[in-house]
Amino acid sequence: MENTKAEATAETILVVDDNPGVLKVVADILERAGFHVIAVESGDAALRQAEANRRIDLLLSDIDMPNISGPDLGQMLKTARPELRVMLMSGGASGNLLVLNYGWAYIQKPFVAQKLVQMVTHVLHSPNRSQQGGQEFDIRKVDRDS
Repeated sequence: MENTKAEATAETILVVDDNPGVLKVVADILERAGFHVIAVESGDAALRQAEANRRIDLLLSDIDMPNISGPDLGQMLKTARPELRVMLMSGGASGNLLVLNYGWAYIQKPFVAQKLVQMVTHVLHSPNRSQQGGQEFDIRKVDRDS
């Protein structure tokens, strides 16, 4: 009975990556950390899951995927769910530049499991809806300090 209660209060993360191996590893890390994980291999499948699931607290998506990119998926889901938090991941070097346009958190693959959990927790609990404070560059911080 306690597992059901914990599961009911666990934050739900929609993880999207077109690499099945990476998807499984990321989902396993987050599940072991106590999150409820919905893992899918495409943007189209993510959109279907978003329709079917009332609660999704965070989208954690690979940036470069066929058909629907991670940033495009994030924009689509945020239109219907403005409260949704978005975090992107990539093995490529250009992730920070893409994320700068959206203000979403970014983590570079490969990453250490502990760092992933820390960043996800930060993004979920950050009072700032722009979710700054992870591994990304925020031009607004530079402007405020000038």
